[in-house]
Amino acid sequence: MLKDIKNKKDYFTKRHGAMKKERESFIAHYKDLQTFIKPRRGRFFTEERNKGKKVHQNIINSAGTQAHQIARAGMYAGIMSPARPWFSLRTFDQDLMEFQPVKIWLDSVEHLLRQIFSTGNLYDMAPVLIGELLLFGTGCMLHVEDFDDVSRFYTITAGSYTIAQNSRYTVDTLVREFEMTTIQMIEEFGEGNVSQKVKDAYNKGNYDTWFPVIQFIEPNPQVDPNKLQFSQFKPYRSKYYEPGAVDKEKFLREAGFDEFPAYCPRWDVTGEDIYGTDCPAMTALGDIKGLQVEEKRKAQAIDKSVNPPLHGPPSLRNVPVSSLPGGLSLYSSSNQQKLAPIYEVRPQLQELRLDMEAVEARINKAFFVDMFLAISNMQGIQPKNQLELSQRNEERLLQLGPTLQRFQRELLDLLIDRTFNQALRANILPEPPEELQGSPLQVEYVSQLAMAQRSIATSNIDRIMGFAGGLMGLGFEEAKYKVDAMQAIDEFAEALGPPPRIIVPDKDAEERIAADREAAARAQQLEQMKTLGSTTKDLAAAQTPEGGNALDSVKEAITAGALEGG
Repeated sequence: MLKDIKNKKDYFTKRHGAMKKERESFIAHYKDLQTFIKPRRGRFFTEERNKGKKVHQNIINSAGTQAHQIARAGMYAGIMSPARPWFSLRTFDQDLMEFQPVKIWLDSVEHLLRQIFSTGNLYDMAPVLIGELLLFGTGCMLHVEDFDDVSRFYTITAGSYTIAQNSRYTVDTLVREFEMTTIQMIEEFGEGNVSQKVKDAYNKGNYDTWFPVIQFIEPNPQVDPNKLQFSQFKPYRSKYYEPGAVDKEKFLREAGFDEFPAYCPRWDVTGEDIYGTDCPAMTALGDIKGLQVEEKRKAQAIDKSVNPPLHGPPSLRNVPVSSLPGGLSLYSSSNQQKLAPIYEVRPQLQELRLDMEAVEARINKAFFVDMFLAISNMQGIQPKNQLELSQRNEERLLQLGPTLQRFQRELLDLLIDRTFNQALRANILPEPPEELQGSPLQVEYVSQLAMAQRSIATSNIDRIMGFAGGLMGLGFEEAKYKVDAMQAIDEFAEALGPPPRIIVPDKDAEERIAADREAAARAQQLEQMKTLGSTTKDLAAAQTPEGGNALDSVKEAITAGALEGG
C-alpha cells in the first residue's frame, strides 16, 4: 500500500513542499551572499534565466569577489587538477600491492578513469561546484550516464534544488526545479509524454516558450536486487513531471540508477542539519558588507572635499556659476557676498585606507587566500630551494584538512565509485589478474592538498634516513643495521603515490641484489686468479743461490709444513 502511494504524483508534490519549507530559512542568507559576492550565482525563481540586467551595483569594493575567485581556483588546482594525477587505486591486501601485474592493472584503471573525466565535462563543472561550496556552504552536481563520454556532469546552483538525507545523515534525495523550452521538452521527452500546453505551443510554432519542470530523485521503494537489470527496480529512481499539469498522474519520464546520481558536498554541517551551515563566504559576509559601506563613505568624503556644497548671496540666484577648471562666473559681490563652501571636509584618507586594508585582510583570511597565494605573498628572505618552498606551502594547506576530508567523502569517493561502476557496466575495464578477483579496492588521494596532509609521514622518513646516514658518515657503521632501506622506499612511495611501475616489488629487488652480489663475487674471484697467476710467473723467474727458482722453494716450504702438521 505504501509503495503504491509513493508512486502517485501527489506524494512527490507534498514531499517537495516539505523539503522547500525546510530550506526556506537559508534563502535570505543565500540572497545576501549572492548580492555582495557573486550576483550571477543562485537562482531562487525558476524564471530567473538569461537575465542580462545589472546585478553588480551593490559591489563597490570587489575584495570579497576576488577572494572567492582565488579560493575557487586554489581549491580546484589543489584537489582535482587535470594537470596531474589526483587519485590512485590500491588494494587492502598489502601483499597484493607487491605483485607487479596487480600494480599495472590498477594503474591502467586509473588512467581509464582519468580519461573519462578528461573527455567528459567534469573539469568544466568541478570549479563551478567548488565555487558554490565556498559561497553557499553546499554544492550540487548531477552525474549521469552518457553514450559518448560514459559520464556527463551538470552543476546546479543554490535555490534551484532541495535535498534530504537518510538516517546516516547522507544526502540521498534531490529535487531540482528548472525550465525548458517547448522544443527542448519535445526532443527530450517525446510529444506523447508532454502536457497539452506544451503540445499546443509546439503546434503553434512557439518553440521557445518556457515551461517549468521538476526532477525528483530518491531511493526506490520498489528496489529488487534480483531485477536490477530493469530500470524500475534499481536502487534509486528519477521522476520528471510538469507541476500543475492537468493530467496529475502523468510523468514526463521515469528512470532508475544503480547509484545516487548526485553529489552534494557541504563545507561544514551543524548537528542533523541538511544544508551546509558554514563556509568562507558566510564567515566573511559581515566584513564584505561593512567594506561596501566604508568604500562608499570614503568616496563620499573625497567627493565632498573636492566638490563641496556651496553657499552664496541671493543675487547669484540667476547667475550661471561655472564649476569647471578655469571657468568664469561674472557677478557683483562684496567680501561678505562671495560664493564659498558651506563647510570643509578633510577626510583622514590614510587612516581610512589602513582600516579598509585590515578588513580586506580578514576577508582574505576567511577565504584562505594567504594559503593559495603563499608563494607570491611570502615576505622576507625567499626559500633557498623548491623543496623548502613546497614544505612551507604544505604546512599552510594543512589547515584545510577537515574540509578536505568531508569533500573527499561526500564527492570524490562517490564520484570515483560511480565512474568505476559505469565503466564496469560498459565493459571497458581491462581484465584483472586472477590474484585480484574478489579483492576490494580503496582510493587514495595524491592531489596537492591531500599530499600536504601526508607530508609529515614523508618528512619523518626523510629525517630518520638522513640521521642514520649522518651517523654512518661519522664512522658508526652499525647504524645501517637499524634501518630497512627497501621498506623506507616503499613507505615513502606509498605516501607520495608515484606511478607503480617505477617501484620494484621486494621479491624482484631481492633477486636483483642476489644477482649483483653473485656477479661481484665472480669478478673478485677472477681478479684473484689473475693476481695469483702474475705472482706465480714472477716466482718462477726469480733465481735462488742454490741454482733453483723461488717458486720451487715455496712449494718445498709448503710441503714441509704440511708434513709437520700431519
